Formats: sequence, structure tokens, C-alpha cells
Amino acid sequence: MDASTEYQIVPVCAFSDNYIWILRRGNQAAVVDPGDAAPVLAYLEQQQLDLCAILVTHHHGDHIGGIEALLQRYHVPVIGPKGEPIDALSDQLVDGDTFVLPQIAAGFEVIAVPGHTRAHIAYYDSNHSGCGSLFCGDTLFACGCGRVFEGTPSQMRQSLARLAALPGSTRIYCAHEYTQANVRFALAVEPENFALQARAEEVAQLRATQQPTIPSTIAQELAVNPFLRWDAEDVIAAAQRYRETPVTQADEVFAAIREWKNNFK
Repeated sequence: MDASTEYQIVPVCAFSDNYIWILRRGNQAAVVDPGDAAPVLAYLEQQQLDLCAILVTHHHGDHIGGIEALLQRYHVPVIGPKGEPIDALSDQLVDGDTFVLPQIAAGFEVIAVPGHTRAHIAYYDSNHSGCGSLFCGDTLFACGCGRVFEGTPSQMRQSLARLAALPGSTRIYCAHEYTQANVRFALAVEPENFALQARAEEVAQLRATQQPTIPSTIAQELAVNPFLRWDAEDVIAAAQRYRETPVTQADEVFAAIREWKNNFK
């Protein structure tokens, strides 16, 4: 597809740090994780766009809170994960499902990524912009990952491993602007990581002018994100220092780093 005819991805800010992603092409738009309807409706009206679909990654209120108000204005499908308590879903999807949004010329594969919630899913468009785009909710963040609320650390690590196996050029559209805080923790884990040091400078410059640090890419996250680097020697050593005991297995390393992040000040 000609790049000029591809859908664009636009962040709409909500609450203190959420990103609601608008996928737009021509006068049509889809929205991912609309926790708040007001900024979405304002953007659609200002840009004179019609909503064609709502995509949801998981059931938390800051991702689904705006659905009802959007449905009062637009009669559109609500696509999301089977097994999550989301009453508004019209299309319940599971791992490996595929679907097309013809209005914006987009096709997606569903990837199950349990851990943050029991049935969290991500949406992957392998063809977008020649590099692929991933909408992963609260599973993989720039330089971080979501808390493990309903799953286990092992489930979360396996979910992240699936995302890490996507092509390195894949752009990651997560749902929160947590990058600066995540970088600060990552530097505590791997202070000698030169790629991470460079990323910290870049993030500081972007946030100084209130610019998004997202999207990042899979390749970038593999170089700097401690939650994808459970097999790196320095991350293993940091996990052992935190636990004050030998930690070698991937799940143990990940669990230690996630626990450390939970308590990090």
C-alpha cells in the first residue's frame, strides 16, 4: 500500500499519563483503549472524522471508561478480549484471531499477553508503514512493563517474550507515558548500559518539551528494557543483588526485577 493511503496513528492524551490511540484514514477513524470519551469526541469533531470501531486490550477502567459515551454517539463494533469483564464487547477475540477494518485499510493479528490481567490481548499489524505496529495496552511499556495483577510473573515474562520475538522494526504503541520513570529504574538495574544512557538523554529532552516518548521499537526495547533482558548478565547480577540469593532461571530473574520495580522509589 502507498504510504500516503495508510492509516495514521495519533495519540490523544487522557487523565495524567494515558495515551488513547486514534487510527485515521480519510474521514474514518478507529480508537484503541478509550478510557475517556471526551478527548476522543473532541478530536473526532475537530478533525471531522467518523468513528468506525473501538479496540480494547483489557478491562481496566482507564482503558474502557469512555466506551459507553462513544456508543451513544456512534454505532460501531467494540472489539476486545474474550474472558475479560467488558460488557460492551460485540466481538470477543482470542490468541491467533485476525480481523480487518476495511474503513481504514487495517488488518490485525491478536496476540494473547496475559499477566497484567487474565486475558489481556495485543493487536499487531505486520504490514503498517513497512515495519509493523503493535498496540499492547499495559503489557510492554517503553523501558518497562505492566504490573502483574491477575496473572503470574511467569505468564507475564512469556507474554513479553512473544512480543520481543516480533521484528525489531515493529513500532510499540503502549498506553501510558511512563518512560521517564521507567528509565530511572532501568538505570538502577543496568547503570553501565550505554544504549540505556543514550535513551535516558533522549527521553529527558522529549519530556522537557512535553513530547511523547512513544512509539519505541522492539529492537530499542531489547537493548534498554530490563524486563526483556532477563538473560543479560548485568540484569541477572542485579536480580541476585536485590534478592540476596542466587537467581538464574529466566522466570526468577524477571520476578525479582518486577518485584524490585514495584517497591522502587
